[in-house]
Amino acid sequence: MKITVDFYYGLGSRYSYLAASKISQLERENNCQFIWKPIYSGDLIQLRGQIPFTHKPVSGQYNHLYRHCDAKRWADYYNIPFHEPKISSLHPQYLALATLTAGKFNLLVEYSQAVFDAIFAKGIDIDEKFAIATATNLGIPQEDFTAILSSQDAIAQLESLTQEAFHRGAFGVPTFFVGEEMFWGNDRLVLLTHYLNKISANLYKTSRCNSGKTFDTLPNT
Repeated sequence: MKITVDFYYGLGSRYSYLAASKISQLERENNCQFIWKPIYSGDLIQLRGQIPFTHKPVSGQYNHLYRHCDAKRWADYYNIPFHEPKISSLHPQYLALATLTAGKFNLLVEYSQAVFDAIFAKGIDIDEKFAIATATNLGIPQEDFTAILSSQDAIAQLESLTQEAFHRGAFGVPTFFVGEEMFWGNDRLVLLTHYLNKISANLYKTSRCNSGKTFDTLPNT
């Protein structure tokens, strides 16, 4: 039985990009499945009523130069490219809506990965034309994509996911949930991995006790 990990992320978030680069490996090694849930972190922050980037005292971790250097170090550690995000031509909320729209065609993860690659790996300052072209390159008809993207349903879905993250206790991106256990930030992946390992060990013991059999690996059910 696979363990489910809810992954709340932002397409313009450095640390979401870094964390997303490790998901395939984590899924392979920990018998888990990540459920990708794009949100716009600005809306989440507004719900909390505290803006860590502007309210006093501002923590040093939110200093722009520090975050840039920190993200570069993580990218070097992961051995992946990194450019500072350039999304001045497009609001991050639009990217979340576009990603959810791609999800209507079962291409949410693929769309997310394409956008992350463009922004952070290639350093492209993406615009609306690029966002739509990314969808069509994945095989989504442009007219269908733009119609859903501009619909109230897309906006309502984004608002619902943001409210969901907020009520579960999330305060930024990326945030991961395994049941009620929350892990915030790319740098918490090591703790998330440790927790997944503990769950797997417990499931393994339960499987042995309940079935009376010994398994070399977790049974796939």
